[in-house]
Amino acid sequence: MTDRQLHIGLCLTETWLQGREPEGDEIEEQRRDPAGFYIRLAQAAERAKLDFVFKPDVLVMRRGKSGTSPSFVGLDLTVLLSAIATATKRIGLVTTASTTFNPPYVVARQLQSLHWISNGRAAWNIVTSIDGAENFGDAPMPPPQERYRRAAEFTDLVRGLWRSYPHAALEGKAEPAALDHRGEFFSVKGPLNVPGHASGPPPLFQAGASKIGRDFAASVADATFASTPDMAAALELRSDLRARAKRHGRTDAPRVLPGLYFFLAETREEAAALHRRAHAHLTPAQRLDAVKTILGLDLSQLPPGARVTADLLPPDDRPVRSRTHADLLRRHIENNEPLLEDLLSRPEVVGSAHWVSVGTVEDVAADITDWFGA
Repeated sequence: MTDRQLHIGLCLTETWLQGREPEGDEIEEQRRDPAGFYIRLAQAAERAKLDFVFKPDVLVMRRGKSGTSPSFVGLDLTVLLSAIATATKRIGLVTTASTTFNPPYVVARQLQSLHWISNGRAAWNIVTSIDGAENFGDAPMPPPQERYRRAAEFTDLVRGLWRSYPHAALEGKAEPAALDHRGEFFSVKGPLNVPGHASGPPPLFQAGASKIGRDFAASVADATFASTPDMAAALELRSDLRARAKRHGRTDAPRVLPGLYFFLAETREEAAALHRRAHAHLTPAQRLDAVKTILGLDLSQLPPGARVTADLLPPDDRPVRSRTHADLLRRHIENNEPLLEDLLSRPEVVGSAHWVSVGTVEDVAADITDWFGA
């Protein structure tokens, strides 16, 4: 048995609504009092002694499967977590901020402010964004390589700004110091005008699982939110991140936090039926279109019962919307050459590429134990 600690966080996005129609009072509660809705979720997570709450964030309107989707309410996440901070005492608060559209000084200041408001419970999920450029000018979305170069400089700047006004300065043991940074993307003088907290700087999270995203995570992140639809993908990511972190001169590596959503019921049969209902609205044509969107792979002419083989894959250097999802699905095809029907049921195709566990509470608890041990 291992004595390592399992870390569990709650994603505040309402994934539990998959597989059933949301009740009217749930929709009305979230519309009427969105801050209160999320505060109550965070308080429940704290009572359950979870480690943190987290919510992804985007800077563009995304419509759900229906206009009544609770995720329609897109409160600014750092402002929302500040409200949650005042209504909780111990649980960690992981906010999301894009390095593509925000100024580093503003993000450094917001995060340090949340750190103070929460008494040292803030963390930053670093994202480079995959859409939203139209809301910040006429320039198109930069390519991934540029976004990650910008993210690296941005992250170094934020950490430098946090160091520029150390907590020791509040006790007269240090002085704030300017950065005078001039780089490829940013020029920032500094220092930050919010001092460091006694607990130290906020931890850094990252979620990209593409090759360039993994390398970025291995260089700076304390933990990575991982899209790992099966254990083989999780183990490969774990091994790869360790190797990359070592090449970056680190003696540790980012902790891997697989995204998990589960379908729970009193019996396995009821849980399986719930899982089927969650994706029953997706027609074969829609699933084929999802594969085409993710990989650029048109399987519409493939007959039922055929295998999707590696030689069918398009070149892996073509532009895709999400390199993380493309790499995951490509790797599954290369390693398994699945039947077409099985491929069209994969989490990457019908969901968000996260690990799915279906069964009773005991089944899912055993699943989590197996993954953690592995």
